[in-house]
Amino acid sequence: MYKFISLFSGCGGMDLGFKGGFSVFGEKYERNLLNPVWANDIFPQAIETYKKNFGDHMVKGDIQNILDSSTEIFPPDIDVVIGGFPCQDFSVAGKRQGITVKRGRLYLQMKRVIERTAPKIFVAENVEGLINMNGGVVLNTIKNDLSSIIHDDNKVEYDVKHFLLHAADYGVPQVRKRVFIVGVRRDVSGEFTLPKPTHVNKWKTAKEAIEDLWGKEEDLSIPNHNQISRAKFYPGRRMQGNSRIKADKPSVTIRAEHHGNIEAHYNTYNSENEEDMRGWRRLTVRECARIQSFPDDFVFLGSATQTYKQIGNAVPPVLGWHVARAVQNVLLKNDRLALTNHSDKALTLF
Repeated sequence: MYKFISLFSGCGGMDLGFKGGFSVFGEKYERNLLNPVWANDIFPQAIETYKKNFGDHMVKGDIQNILDSSTEIFPPDIDVVIGGFPCQDFSVAGKRQGITVKRGRLYLQMKRVIERTAPKIFVAENVEGLINMNGGVVLNTIKNDLSSIIHDDNKVEYDVKHFLLHAADYGVPQVRKRVFIVGVRRDVSGEFTLPKPTHVNKWKTAKEAIEDLWGKEEDLSIPNHNQISRAKFYPGRRMQGNSRIKADKPSVTIRAEHHGNIEAHYNTYNSENEEDMRGWRRLTVRECARIQSFPDDFVFLGSATQTYKQIGNAVPPVLGWHVARAVQNVLLKNDRLALTNHSDKALTLF
């Protein structure tokens, strides 16, 4: 097994993708050779959800304070560091304050973890808006900062690239584009190759994802399906959460900062007139989780508002799984070449 550290873990969407071994939409995503051994977040409800689904290796607290408090924090021989450093300051939907504010510089805490552990690979996830912020200066600054570290007084360099992935291209029933910044240590054999899209011409629809949940809002055997926003609809207004998702298309992006304005289910009353909102209901927590590609046995803890936020902040597990497979391929290739070189050296002794 390869060991990975997870930063800014939230409820664990990216961790589930990297670990693998789950099924959703009738498809099985095999267990990967990647195992989470240390995780961190600061939000209590997300932490409780993470522990419920993964175990007790989650550490609560501000990562900067944790790093400042001790040098002996992480397990030895870490292979991968992953993390979705807070994205609101880079988001098209957010305030776009970017790298100038403290929260926008939390990637530097990820760099500190990389310096402590010198993993073979790191993966940082963020929003699409990061690419063009300040004409690309912000993204280039982050990549440059992460490309060279000092570990045990030695300079360690990484080949760092970024990729824009659309979750719908990989089987997630949602319009959601995310940037992945991937660094491969230069002494590692093998180049990270972008995971091949699996659903480019056959995007999964919202109907495929959640149709079987309709009418079961009171069924307590479906975790989190009875949790639902009661926020008011406003007929005629164009605003986030004031429209129905389309049955025959992927859902709109599930957001964290929704303030209760979760979109309405496509199968609500009076489907011909979108301004007549009598009988409309918003998507339940479980429906949002499905749209984010969480399996039904992944349980969210907290109020409806808290769990909607956890889901909106998460990396879709299915998208994370495809990225993890590409990471795993690099690690396996590196190990195979190392074994071959070792065998060749052994033969020269005879």
